[in-house]
Amino acid sequence: RSKTIHKNLNPVWDERICLLVETLRDPLYVKVFDYDFGFQDDFMGSAYLHLESLEHQRTLDVTLDLKDPQYPEHNLGSLELAVNLSAKEGDIRDASMRLSDVHRKSQLWRGIVSISLIEGRSLQPMDANGLSDPYVKFRMGHQKYKSKTIPKTLNPQWREQFDFHLYEEQGGFVDITVWDKDTGKKDDYIGRCTVDLSLLSREHTHKLELPLEDGKGVLVLLVTLTASAAVSISDLSVNMLDNPQERHHIMQRYSLWRSFHNLKDVGVVQVKVIRAEGLMAADVTGKSDPFCVVELSNDRLQTHTVYKNLNPEWNKVFTFNVKDIHSVLEVTVYDEDRDRSADFLGKVAIPLLNIQNGERKAYALKSKELTGPTKGVIFLEIDVIFNVKAGLNTLTPPEQKYIEEEQRVSKQLLLHNFNRVRRCIMFLINTGCYINSCFEWDSPQRSICAFVMFVIVVWNFELYMVPLALLLLLAWNYILIASGKDTRQEMVSHLNRYWDDGDSEKKGFMNKLYAIQDVCISVQNALDEVASYGERIKNTFNWTVPFLSWLAIVALGSATVIIYFIPLRLIVLAWGVNKFTKKLRDPYTIDNNELLDFLSRVPSDVQVVG
Repeated sequence: RSKTIHKNLNPVWDERICLLVETLRDPLYVKVFDYDFGFQDDFMGSAYLHLESLEHQRTLDVTLDLKDPQYPEHNLGSLELAVNLSAKEGDIRDASMRLSDVHRKSQLWRGIVSISLIEGRSLQPMDANGLSDPYVKFRMGHQKYKSKTIPKTLNPQWREQFDFHLYEEQGGFVDITVWDKDTGKKDDYIGRCTVDLSLLSREHTHKLELPLEDGKGVLVLLVTLTASAAVSISDLSVNMLDNPQERHHIMQRYSLWRSFHNLKDVGVVQVKVIRAEGLMAADVTGKSDPFCVVELSNDRLQTHTVYKNLNPEWNKVFTFNVKDIHSVLEVTVYDEDRDRSADFLGKVAIPLLNIQNGERKAYALKSKELTGPTKGVIFLEIDVIFNVKAGLNTLTPPEQKYIEEEQRVSKQLLLHNFNRVRRCIMFLINTGCYINSCFEWDSPQRSICAFVMFVIVVWNFELYMVPLALLLLLAWNYILIASGKDTRQEMVSHLNRYWDDGDSEKKGFMNKLYAIQDVCISVQNALDEVASYGERIKNTFNWTVPFLSWLAIVALGSATVIIYFIPLRLIVLAWGVNKFTKKLRDPYTIDNNELLDFLSRVPSDVQVVG
């Protein structure tokens, strides 16, 4: 990337750039942008320089006509270059340019530094109100990053993630400064700290709590160093499970006899990211520059980038320590763009408990929300080894994921979630209707069986019967699944049909609009119903209508006396006998709920104000 020439249509850069070229068959791609501070830079044209047409050891003046691939007939100006092609001879470390500078100019970085800025604690107040508006600046060599500003706080939560390219073989330093944002004047300096990357092991996520040197407070970061393609994968990736001795050692480490040794060490997962096929073309050339990010909870590792390829091969092995066997392994494919943030190409999410060890499988890439398919598949081979002590972690709070995707409004997702809630409510309603049909004697045989079962259970009820009933339900569903009557697949196919219908172009705009309107009206009515009953209960106890409050006192007092003197078992039995025999005693009786009838007489806050 060159320097920026401001306010000029005929810029003169006069810069010297040295690039390492692996093959002359690939052309050099040059893009020109208009720099816009604070906004995305505007594309001004691009051109290809075909290296095969150059002569060795001879400087040629080349004029490149800039074009827009989408509008090839437009004339966007030209670039004038002086190009010299020379053979790579001798030890490059003896050249005038340092190796790290060559890598920087040619973008052949040695690795990736992934930094997650999590939070700050007890920062120094810089404003008159005793607070600050902090933001953080990161710098590593020529690379810079500035976080967002969190207003009016001394304990900011950023939750931001970004990457730096690592050019130095032995590592480097990340300089970090914290500032207080001030409108109309110079920002106040809060403090600084430094991260020495040479002290951090590679292929591992480090949680760092860094005290600020010139001020008070602490910054919390997650830092991961991942090797790039410039170094052999086999030298950096630990493919331990393919070694029989190493695999036996790990199996012994997580054997049943070591279940109570180091309870936090649950297991290990090895992910082989092999290749992808049929990816989406994200560049104007009809190709992509894909790389792959593998995430497990807060651990994040990244492959190298395969340039100009829709069928990349990475052949990289990642190893993670498993902290929670219920975690979901996320593998995301991006298109690298050096001029702006990476483009999303696809994603898969695989629960660790669903993994078949040693199975090489093609996973279809999905959208960011995992709601529908995108183009392409990715080939993975995953092994998970864990101990039974993973079950103990099920009873502890799950690890909080520091970096979450920013939530956005989605009409399709709103409809989907509404239908999910509606299915749950309809299940409860259908269950209630089935029970009520027993009270109504719609089927005499069913009602007689229900009545006899109710009397037996209530009369002989013990507390252990509650977990026993749930145990029988689990066993029944397991028997259904084992016998091939798995209803879960029907639910998955139902959801897939729903998403296919949602993505179908046949669904007109007005139909989608009406569907959104119906959802909004239903949600509006449901919220009104819930809020009204909550306000009516509150107004019963705060004497909004004294007559109804006196009635509540009489009813609650009577209930207290009855429950005190009569065993609860007999009360429930009497209630059930009354419900079952009411229809028999009076066939024309209208069923009602006395509690809801009482609350319907109590005004809500809206009715009181009105």
